[in-house]
Amino acid sequence: CEGRTGNVFSLVSGSRSSKTFKPKKNIPEGSHQYELLKHAEATLGSGNLRQAVMLPEGEDLNEWIAVNTVDFFNQINMLYGTITEFCTEASCPVMSAGPRYEYHWADGTNIKKPIKCSAPKYIDYLMTWVQDQLDDETLFPSKIGVPFPKNFMSVAKTILKRLFRVYAHIYHQHFDSVMRLQEEAHLNTSFKHFIFFVQEFNLIDRRELAPLQELIEKLGSKDR
Repeated sequence: CEGRTGNVFSLVSGSRSSKTFKPKKNIPEGSHQYELLKHAEATLGSGNLRQAVMLPEGEDLNEWIAVNTVDFFNQINMLYGTITEFCTEASCPVMSAGPRYEYHWADGTNIKKPIKCSAPKYIDYLMTWVQDQLDDETLFPSKIGVPFPKNFMSVAKTILKRLFRVYAHIYHQHFDSVMRLQEEAHLNTSFKHFIFFVQEFNLIDRRELAPLQELIEKLGSKDR
């Protein structure tokens, strides 16, 4: 799963960052969603992230959110894949984002009561859960004409809220490793894109973003 080339997210070819944590989620070539993804990549290439996240004229909001959610899953998958050797049971016995924020895992079906677990275990649960949602054709239909379910927006919001926690953990606990791997520009661009996207469509509650509030303000002010 090499990094996409030709846009702001391309990774140095041959770098260790070509490994992903989970298998990459592909959008079928030739599908309308694939065309939307290509449109998103082309706009990102211009470097204007605020413009890149806007709903293209005449497009369906659910479909746009679906395509971007898959893309963010793949980006985070790759970013976390670069630092898995540093995120261990010993180094990260709890899933945290700094001393004030700790996350306990529950998915509402297999694990109903939130459990305290290590960061690698939590992120494994989280990414597997997201993958299962993305692979569910009743939630994320890939065929043209198949409607999105009525609860799609709330499902997408939960996925994005949880994906944010992986960014928060990487920034708070592993930024030194990211710097050593010279991945900070890639992480910052990916996170900035993610934040502009969730802000554009009001997808994550402000309280959930608190662990990285300072960084979010900094990224926003740089862009004005």
